[in-house]
Amino acid sequence: MDFEQFKEEMAKKIKETLDSKYGMETSVDVRTVEKMNESYEAITVKPDGSNIGVNLNVNELFKEYEQGKSIDCIASTAAEFANRSLHSGPDFDIDSFNDYGKMKEKLTMEVVSSERNADLLQKVPHKDIEDMSVVYRFELTQTDEGRTSVLVTNRMIEQYGITAEQLHVDALSNAQEFKPIVIESMANVLAKQMGIEDVDVLGLGNLPKEEQTYVASVEGYVNGAGVIAYQDFMEKASERVGNSSFFILPSSIHELLIIPDNGKFDLQELKNMVKEVNTTTVDPADKLTDSVYHYDAKDKIFELGEKFVERQSTKEVKKSLSAEIKAKKEEIAKAPKKEAPGKEPKAKEGKVK
Repeated sequence: MDFEQFKEEMAKKIKETLDSKYGMETSVDVRTVEKMNESYEAITVKPDGSNIGVNLNVNELFKEYEQGKSIDCIASTAAEFANRSLHSGPDFDIDSFNDYGKMKEKLTMEVVSSERNADLLQKVPHKDIEDMSVVYRFELTQTDEGRTSVLVTNRMIEQYGITAEQLHVDALSNAQEFKPIVIESMANVLAKQMGIEDVDVLGLGNLPKEEQTYVASVEGYVNGAGVIAYQDFMEKASERVGNSSFFILPSSIHELLIIPDNGKFDLQELKNMVKEVNTTTVDPADKLTDSVYHYDAKDKIFELGEKFVERQSTKEVKKSLSAEIKAKKEEIAKAPKKEAPGKEPKAKEGKVK
């Protein structure tokens, strides 16, 4: 059985199981689900008359089938999961979706790769930041088991009667209250993950600010890279590293690494580090970009690392030229001045008496 046949047969068996075993009247459709950084074939199960459903990843179910699991067993497990999810999920007030005044209080921001999500970005309001794009979500629930959110689409803001600009302004205002910025030293983060109370045990706690690496995210460290779009993020991060400039390494869509620009880091080395981590450690669905960014605390400029290097090179060239011109002027000013050659006075013509 190939994938297309499996997909249709699985949808049929899941519906039969839900109807007969759980007494649910459902609509079961097969469709492509587009998500940031990925898309997948899904079987969507909705109770009749409801706008809330659950998506079952057919790609993952097909892997089980290829590994030898029977289609009946897979369908039974999938139907049980769908039933449990639909009955144990949060109780949504569906009517609130039509009221932007209520929904905007749940607005949050995320950043994604502009290139990897080019097709989906055509369907959602977004704001570009270098090679990343800010997108917006309504955060409905968040528990220890996960979160429920809805990606804001162009169609939704059209129905709300608002512009993308207004959405961005509201998100800036709300996100910082709803999901505040968290900036911790890497030492503290590692200590928490390892269950160590004394950071000094790791030998990293006593490093000066300009020598430490910091992790920036939101509480819970889930989808926290969006803090890069917060109005006061750059200032807070700069203050954290000793009121200096810094590099930003996109660890994933969940967090950012902040490295003080203390003159000890080469841009290409940092880029190689990001690329290696993205290739070997980060789940493809969680990848942000392979780029490295820089914030110039003096000039208040956030930009790609390459732009920063180019801007600094241009500054150095201008500085060098300015120094040369100044030195030349000083040389000319100090040089002995030559007296202008004298002119013979004109003879006065006498009058004939």
